[in-house]
Amino acid sequence: MDTSAHPATDTDSGDVPRSDGPTPPARRRRTVLLLLGLTAAMSATALVIGLLSWAPDPPEPARPLTLAEGERLAAMRVTNLRDLRAGVRVTAGTGAARTELVGWVDWSRSLLYLDVGGPGAGTERGLLQRVGPALVIRPDPAAVPTPAAPPLVPPADRWRQHRLTPGTGLAPVLDLLLGLCADRPDPPPTVGRWVARDTVAGGAVDVLAAPLPAATLPAATPASPAAPDDGQPRYWLDGDARLHKLVTRLPGVGPVTVTLNRADRPTLRPVDALGGRPGLPRALTDAERRRLDRLPARLRAQGGGATATLTAPVGTDTNLRGAGWLSWTTRTAYLAVADLGVPDRRTLLWRDAATQARADVPATAGGGGTAETPGRPPMPPPAGAWRFDRTGTDDLGVLAGAALAAGTDVRRGPAQRVREDVADGRTVDVIELDTGPGRLRYWIDRDGSLRRLELHTSAGMWAQLDLSPGVMPRLSPAPRPPATTRPAARPR
Repeated sequence: MDTSAHPATDTDSGDVPRSDGPTPPARRRRTVLLLLGLTAAMSATALVIGLLSWAPDPPEPARPLTLAEGERLAAMRVTNLRDLRAGVRVTAGTGAARTELVGWVDWSRSLLYLDVGGPGAGTERGLLQRVGPALVIRPDPAAVPTPAAPPLVPPADRWRQHRLTPGTGLAPVLDLLLGLCADRPDPPPTVGRWVARDTVAGGAVDVLAAPLPAATLPAATPASPAAPDDGQPRYWLDGDARLHKLVTRLPGVGPVTVTLNRADRPTLRPVDALGGRPGLPRALTDAERRRLDRLPARLRAQGGGATATLTAPVGTDTNLRGAGWLSWTTRTAYLAVADLGVPDRRTLLWRDAATQARADVPATAGGGGTAETPGRPPMPPPAGAWRFDRTGTDDLGVLAGAALAAGTDVRRGPAQRVREDVADGRTVDVIELDTGPGRLRYWIDRDGSLRRLELHTSAGMWAQLDLSPGVMPRLSPAPRPPATTRPAARPR
């Protein structure tokens, strides 16, 4: 056989073929990896060159407001009123005079609830509430300098009416916050500019410069017509006319920054001095009317009287606290009253159906205690310089007289149930009557007992007389000065 035409191979013998170099697939993989490496190196080089040569686009230059931007700014205060309320953080002033506020504004009820701090807080350091022009504070001199959000349910004690100096300090700032709402659009600004675009927690906003609406400024401060570049207020306004931030200057205050949290919108509760939590006033039901009609008989049957605790803001500089007793069987009230502004004195108030008497004594002789929580008056009433008059026409006299009258006949007038509330652990119906001398609120529990009587004072606040019905001591009348005899006529 001729074997030269079919030479033997390694394959025929079962061995692996021999090769002097890499196989074609291996060569292809090596080529691909090399090309990928070169591509990555070239991309990195291009990126470095681009970063070294890149410069940010110049900011868009300021320009006059468009018609749509002006209309958004004009609708800002209406939008605030529509949204009802918002969280707020304010920085007012600079350096040692800087005041910081944290809390909420409720434009729908003209209500502010704030924690006041910062080095310039002064006597206002602590909690603050304002409804319209009425303002109360709960001072806390030992509070940390940096304020925090107030508790949603405000503390019940230590609130007092307070007066801010108009045009200085906090007054213009609070006026600004409450003035950032309206029930109709403002006129579009005639002087204003678009300044920049920005991003806040609520999303994208436009920064606009324009004068403050006149309604947000004190009455004696006209809106500034100066050009925006000369220090006009800046508004961070979104596409739906919602204000997120305001930077401005106020006379007597300096720079002011207001930051609003549009998502922080809890229902706020005014303290008792400002009327208490909101309700849904309505007409009395038959059961509520019967409890009101039967109230005098119920009071006389409950041991004839009650211990009484007074909390009465009756003037911008007069905050009264008191303790004592009230008898519906003898129609007599006897209280020791302290003025927070005069902590070392007490006024003893004694009243019956026809007469009122007062005596000013040292705190130690008037029941002791503190001005915030005075003790009950001494028994029997001490001799001294008692001042007698026929009627009590001031707020304290009207409140004491109304409390005594509740044991004989509840004064008639238009009545409505304001809300349900709690007093001394009992559920009560708060019933308001307009009696002529003042609006009265009777807190009547479901057993028909009177737990509190409130009077809307001439200062626009609510004074409270809390009552705990039960057996009480016999009240002696206030001692009258001895009768003076006329000198005998000289014989002629």
